[in-house]
Amino acid sequence: MIGWVGATLVASVAQTFRFLVQRHLKRTSLSTAGATFSRFLFSAPLVAALLAAYLWAGGLSLPTPNGAFWRFVLPGGLSQILATACVITLFGLRNFAVGITLMKTEVILTGAVGFVLLGEAVTLSAALAIAVGVIAVIVLSGGAGAWDGRAVALGLGSGALFAVSAVCYRGAALSLGDAPVLARSMATLAVATTWQSLILGAWIAWAEPGQLRAVVQAWRIAVLAGVFSMIGSLGWFTAFALQNAAYVKALGQVEVVFSILASTLFLGERISRREGVGIALLGVSIAALILSV
Repeated sequence: MIGWVGATLVASVAQTFRFLVQRHLKRTSLSTAGATFSRFLFSAPLVAALLAAYLWAGGLSLPTPNGAFWRFVLPGGLSQILATACVITLFGLRNFAVGITLMKTEVILTGAVGFVLLGEAVTLSAALAIAVGVIAVIVLSGGAGAWDGRAVALGLGSGALFAVSAVCYRGAALSLGDAPVLARSMATLAVATTWQSLILGAWIAWAEPGQLRAVVQAWRIAVLAGVFSMIGSLGWFTAFALQNAAYVKALGQVEVVFSILASTLFLGERISRREGVGIALLGVSIAALILSV
């Protein structure tokens, strides 16, 4: 079975492409809420179908959620909605790679949230590896104007909210007991995406009713956000079920490299010498993290 490292790398690649799609939707046809909603609306049925197929093929029963599961998955889903909205808004202020970089403040915060909510601490060697990764992220985001006030607020806000959602999702998956890892991760994901579709859809119907039709009309592109969201979320949820969320998010910093490559290949943005140094530092951090865990 794919381990937490492989699951995290798959999730990072898929999330990079998902943000690219949502960035396009935000700039061409949808509001921030509409672009955020697109990932949940089109991924929820895909996740439910995948879960049903997996349980049927393996002759398994659906894991039974308990009180702890609901206490973790519901706030986790809400936090992820708000975090995604912050990131999409951030893309309107900075280029794609800087937006992803500012979001990566979640790496530090996930360790703190994980300790508070789950009592999970990181080792000293892993903490040092994470620190090197944070320095790499600072180097990568050190371009002129990157740290304007609103961008910093949105970056820190999204990082904190993503940290809460990551730890909550790990807590939800762990609460499902000794069911197979994929069954726990897919069940948690199915509940989370359904919950997110319902609450965000209800809010848009009240506040921006025209966006519901706009999302449906943009389905040819929006469905890609759903597909990449499903792949990415399944990777994250599987990794969270297997490993401390702080380690998963630290390894997930590789997404910064993927975002820079995506910016270069698809958006015509160039990699600077500073970004090259940052990527090298991030590589050292990731290698040290994997060796220390």
